[in-house]
Amino acid sequence: MKENTPPQKAWFPEIPLPQTVIHYCEQYGIQRIVISAGSRNAPLTNGFVETPYFKTYSVVDERAAAFFGLGMAQQLQSAVALVCTSGSALLNYYPAVAEAYYSTIPLVILSADRMPHRIDIGDGQTIQQQGVFGPHLVGTAALKPDVEHATDTLLESPLQQLVPTEAKYREIAAIQKVHQKHNEDEIKRVLSLAIHERGPVHLNIPMEEPLYGMSQKPLQFSPLNKKTFIKKESPSFDALESAWNSASKKMILVGVLPPDPEWDSILDRLMEEPSVILLTEKTSNLQHINAISSIDCLLAPMELDQNNFEKSLQPQLLITLGGMIVSKKIKAFLRENPANNHFHLDPVKAYNTFYRLEEHIKMPAKKVISYLLKKTKSVPSSYQQIVLSKYHNYLQKGKAYLKDIPFSDLKAFQLTFQQLPNPIHLQIGNSSPIRYAQLFDLPKAITVNCNRGTSGIDGSTATAIGAAQIQKTPTLLITGDLSFFYDINGLWNNYIPSHFRIIIINNNGGGIFRILPGEKDSFKYDTYFETIHHRSARQLAKSFGFSYRKIKGAFGLRWALKSFFSPSSKPRILEIQTPRKINDTILLNYFKTMVK
Repeated sequence: MKENTPPQKAWFPEIPLPQTVIHYCEQYGIQRIVISAGSRNAPLTNGFVETPYFKTYSVVDERAAAFFGLGMAQQLQSAVALVCTSGSALLNYYPAVAEAYYSTIPLVILSADRMPHRIDIGDGQTIQQQGVFGPHLVGTAALKPDVEHATDTLLESPLQQLVPTEAKYREIAAIQKVHQKHNEDEIKRVLSLAIHERGPVHLNIPMEEPLYGMSQKPLQFSPLNKKTFIKKESPSFDALESAWNSASKKMILVGVLPPDPEWDSILDRLMEEPSVILLTEKTSNLQHINAISSIDCLLAPMELDQNNFEKSLQPQLLITLGGMIVSKKIKAFLRENPANNHFHLDPVKAYNTFYRLEEHIKMPAKKVISYLLKKTKSVPSSYQQIVLSKYHNYLQKGKAYLKDIPFSDLKAFQLTFQQLPNPIHLQIGNSSPIRYAQLFDLPKAITVNCNRGTSGIDGSTATAIGAAQIQKTPTLLITGDLSFFYDINGLWNNYIPSHFRIIIINNNGGGIFRILPGEKDSFKYDTYFETIHHRSARQLAKSFGFSYRKIKGAFGLRWALKSFFSPSSKPRILEIQTPRKINDTILLNYFKTMVK
């Protein structure tokens, strides 16, 4: 039997400002903290690591660290904090900050900074940090420095304007009290915005040396009243109800959504309405037998079809929900064939993607759709039947083509999706991979994420590894070669689980550019657009502790996938080498076959 031992006393940063930040992160439930090494951020690092409530991660590269944190926040649907030192370290967060902003993912950026009078006088690791993220934040605060910490050092500078040169202790204490009150109010305001506005925020934290001192005497804070910061709105559904009741052609288009089993029964009731068609993407994490789950398999052949199906498909009412849409074709179609009314359902954001946004209803989409199904009438229509008939006809014609195509990007995705274990969590890289992924069905238990906020190739690997910290099922990243090599430092951490898997589709360059219009096979195109290379992931896999295998054909891929997902002591990389020049032709011919 163990002896009862008294609990060890907690340690807190001596500097009040970082201690205040740490206290309110705990109060607001921000538990996961991603820290990049540095000295100026030592008070934050020490405070977070010493507090049992927090789960901390060390990721050296700030760009990778930010995407790692974004991956966790993406899965948790709650805020994750990033901690960095002063100077250019902070700037490396920007790609992930922009992604978080457009993907409505809460990130809390905590940047250590020099004192205000040290900025732009030639001191090292010093830049103008306040405001560096411009408009890509839902909240930011200019926190005031402590004047009771390192007061002598402060007074030595003739440039400082925080306290009078001859100030007495009582005057300094009064200034400190004002600063402390300002900082507490601003920290609470900004953290509340991160949570309720679901986006990135920035707290810039100026601190003077010494930085490493710790104390067992915490500051005293008043109890937190979180309810004060919650916005309450009661939107009207009158316009939406009226449009619903009068429309015989209703299109529901779904972008990025987190998995939610409550949608199943709602979709069953929704798809009983003959005037409704449902368009989803893999990132929607919604499935229904009567959904159009491959939008481009409807629209790409329709563009080639001579039967003028566009007017039959054009909706009278468009309802969108979720985040960004992958398909460029649906964007083009709805801009050229606009609905009479467009409503977007989301508590936070709406984009006028199709130039006809009438109203942003700031409520969860589930509640609004459920309300409509209860309060509105069914409208006689053949819209769903006509569109689904055309869609399934296209798909049926495409099946025979897929059986006979040579090994290519399209074939690699078909075979991979056929052999995915169920369940598994998919993280998909941008550019070609996410577009190919839209063309094939997945089992219902497989969840999908992709950084569609800015749709950049940077950060896919780090995001996937961050997501793997939260996911209970194994995580698979399917990525392109350029995206993988671009984000090599995403592998530079100690948190990659043994069941983590990466599939790299290596077509020796930016293969998507061969599908797009433009000159092909010239020095300019090869060098500056397709960016041809002959790199392999073999040595990188070895360097970062992955098992590795490379295949170059359909038989090898089928064989490799049989064991690729089995339990292992190391994470694994499977590199699939595909031909460089035939992928565009094979994909375009797939759509042409559907209209023959």
